[in-house]
Amino acid sequence: MATRTGQRRTPPGFTLIELLVVVAIIAMLMSLLLPSLNRARKQARAVACLANLRQWGYIWHMYTEESKGKFNTGGSAGGDAANDWLVLLMPYYQDRGALTICPVATRPMVVAGNFATRAWSWDRQGWANLKQKETIDIGSYGQNEWICDRNAPEYWRNRNTVKKPDTVPLFFDCAYVDVYPNANAGPPMIEGDVSGLNEWTLVCMNRHTGYVNHLFVDLAARKVGLKELWTLKWNRTFNTANAWTSAGSVTHDDWPLWLRPFKDY
Repeated sequence: MATRTGQRRTPPGFTLIELLVVVAIIAMLMSLLLPSLNRARKQARAVACLANLRQWGYIWHMYTEESKGKFNTGGSAGGDAANDWLVLLMPYYQDRGALTICPVATRPMVVAGNFATRAWSWDRQGWANLKQKETIDIGSYGQNEWICDRNAPEYWRNRNTVKKPDTVPLFFDCAYVDVYPNANAGPPMIEGDVSGLNEWTLVCMNRHTGYVNHLFVDLAARKVGLKELWTLKWNRTFNTANAWTSAGSVTHDDWPLWLRPFKDY
């Protein structure tokens, strides 16, 4: 008697409608997750930036300890920039490619893009004391230029004479190697507008969603609100009750449009 051979049944496949539903669900989940992922990425970069500044705190401590508390004089001498922090602090750090750059601001300034994401570049070629260096210094941090050992009443010349070091910015997110803000100047009307030579443009930028990271003279690092910048003691004669502070009666509507969404101080 003949036996019947078994036959395999082909499992049913997905219909086109079922596939479209799956794709739609995946797309919806991605749209929900992406903003959270972007926020997490931004927060991680801001944390990494603060970690960099804390490392710079150790570097500045070592430098000022060896200089008996005195800050650098800043600027150039004989055309070789020998007194700027980039040169003077070089013996204290090696990882220029990472430590000098905020993770948010790695785009070379010559490449078009968001101003807050720019990194400055400083070509060392031709400087007498740096002829053996072949690379270009790049970074996105800067020094408060009012912290320099210069013979003028505005300057913080010595670390040991700063009375409230937690209010005096030392090193921070910056679109250039240094900046010297003026209490009488207001914020840039447009973010990144350098046409008016406003020093605030270099530090008042939306790098960390309404904040920039600062290292203070007490070597503590924290985030600083963009509108809070005017309340800090940038130099010895800086008026912290200037027109852009609550003590100076600034109102929310006084700020340029791009700054209004951020926290008031």
